[in-house]
Parts: sequence; C-alpha cells; structure tokens
Amino acid sequence: MSFRIGYGYDSHEFKAGVPLVIGGVSLQHTHGLAGHSDGDVLLHAITDALLGAVAAGDIGSFFPPSDPRWKGANSVIFIEEAMRQIALAGFRVVNVDTTMILAAPKIVPHAAHLRARVAELLRIAPECVGIKAKTPEGTGTDNAAIAHAVVLLESISVEAMLREAEAEADSELSIARAIDGDGVQ
Repeated sequence: MSFRIGYGYDSHEFKAGVPLVIGGVSLQHTHGLAGHSDGDVLLHAITDALLGAVAAGDIGSFFPPSDPRWKGANSVIFIEEAMRQIALAGFRVVNVDTTMILAAPKIVPHAAHLRARVAELLRIAPECVGIKAKTPEGTGTDNAAIAHAVVLLESISVEAMLREAEAEADSELSIARAIDGDGVQ
C-alpha cells in the first residue's frame, strides 16, 4: 500500500449580488464569492489538493476559466472529476483537512453541514474531514475568502479500483447530463 499527500489553495473576492457557496453548501450572507464558476473557494482548494496528490495538474487544466462552459458552474463537478482522476491513478481519499481564512460569515455554525457535504463528495466518513476557519486579522484580506486543503490518499486494490471505476462511470454520466441539459448549475 502506498500513500500520497496533496495540497490545494484558492482565494476569491467577495461580491454583492452573488450567492455564497462554500463546500457545496449555500450559506446566507450579504455577498457571495466572485469567480468564473460558483466561486466555491473550499471545493476549489480540495480539487487542487486531490489533483496534485496524483500529479494530474490543477483545476484550471481541466476547467479553464476561458471556457464559457464553466461560467457559473457548480464546483461539485470539479470535485467529481478530481475523484475520477485519483481513482484512475489507483487511489482513494483517506482524509482531508481544510482551513479557510475569511472575516465573515462565521463558519463554526455551518461546520457540521460543510463536513457532511464534503465527506459525501469525497466518499469518506465525516470524521475524516477537517473544517476550520480563521479570521484574516491584519492581513488586509477582509474582502476575500481563502482556503487551504491537504488530502491523504491511499492506493487501492484492483478489485476496489474496478468497483470505484464503475461508480465513477455513473458520476461521469451525471456530469455529461448536467452539461448537455439546461446548463451547469
């Protein structure tokens, strides 16, 4: 059995009139995060950590901001592709630890919901997901949200790879339907 570690980082500026989505969860706040997609800073950092752990590139390699298909895209699609890449490389997620830096909203009241959603997306138990937040005291980044993510992956057996590949094929079909349907949400 072998292990891989991946690190991801992302940041987005707050913007009025945009919904706030963090960790695949819509949060009530006066401003959302600007970005080509839905601006989900947490899922973007996790996506880069997953892709980096298997040396598959970064989020922009798969979903370039110059491509209009990803305008307003739900960042869950990015996580699903990263999960497909790690499965193809013969790995699965053991755990993830994240830290967000933002002035508001407070993350503690939402941490359990975020942990559950991220765990669902990564196919791991919620107790294998760390969700933390810090304020940006003295950094001059009060109008932005920053996320750091570290993931641990372990290699999987051929039998497990086949089971996960089958699950990924189902997920890929969902992505194709989302893109070809009414557009990516």
